[in-house]
Amino acid sequence: MLLTVDIGNTNITMGLMNDENIVAGTFRITTKAQRTSDEYGSLIMEFCRMSNVTVDEIKDVIISSVVPKVMYSFNNSIRKYIKKEPIIVGPGIRTGISIMTDFPKEVGADKIVDAAAVFNIYGGNAIVIDFGTATTFDYINEKGEFLYNVIMPGLEISAQALWQQAAKLPEIEISKPESILGKNTDTSMRAGVVYGYIGSTEYIIRKMKAEIGRDDIKVYATGGLGRVIYNETDMIDHYDPDLAFKGMKIIYDKNKGRK
Repeated sequence: MLLTVDIGNTNITMGLMNDENIVAGTFRITTKAQRTSDEYGSLIMEFCRMSNVTVDEIKDVIISSVVPKVMYSFNNSIRKYIKKEPIIVGPGIRTGISIMTDFPKEVGADKIVDAAAVFNIYGGNAIVIDFGTATTFDYINEKGEFLYNVIMPGLEISAQALWQQAAKLPEIEISKPESILGKNTDTSMRAGVVYGYIGSTEYIIRKMKAEIGRDDIKVYATGGLGRVIYNETDMIDHYDPDLAFKGMKIIYDKNKGRK
C-alpha cells in the first residue's frame, strides 16, 4: 500500500493507494498551523487507524508539496512513524511529463502530478484545472508536453477578498444561489462570487482553446472546490477529486527502485 501526501497552501491531504484505487477515503488537515514532527506523526497514525491500516502495510510514501517550510517536520514524521524515506516529487524524479515552459523549475509539484494523471489516464491534448488556493489551468499535448499555464485567484480567496476588504459586507458561504438576481446582501454576494467564477472559468477555457487553435481539447477538473464549478458548466468534461493521488501513484511506479 502507498501513502500519498499532497501538501498544498491551505490543506495537507493524505490518501492510501492500493493499485490504482484510493483505500478508505482521504484525510485532510490544515497546512497553515505550525506542527512538530510528532504532531504530524500522530495525525498520520490517526489516519491509518481510521482507515484500518497498520504501519506495516504501508510499503512506501510519496509527497507532492508546494510548501517548503513544512517539509522538514513532515519528512521527519514519516521517517519516525512510518519508518520509510519519502519520495519527493521534484527535480530528478521521473514523471513522464516534459515541462516545456520558459522556466520549468517554476512549475509546482501539484501541477506535475495532475498533468501526469491526466496524460496517463485520459490522454493528452487536455486542459487540467485545479481548483485550489489558486486555480490553475494547464495544457498538456499528446506528447506529454506541459506547454501552457494560467493562474487565477482561487474561489475562496476571491470570496475572502470581498468581505475582508469591504467593511460592511459579511462573510458568506460559497454556494450558488437559485438566481443571479440577488435581493439581499447574502444572495447578491454569493451570486457575484459563484456566477462570476463560472464565467471566468468558461472564458479562460474558450480563450485557451482559441489561442492553441484546437476545439477538440478535453477539460478535466480537480480540487476541493472544483465540484462547485463542474456542476454548473458544460465546458468541463470530467471532475476527478483524486487526481493528485493518482498522479503520485503513476510517478511512484515510474521511480520504483530509484531512491
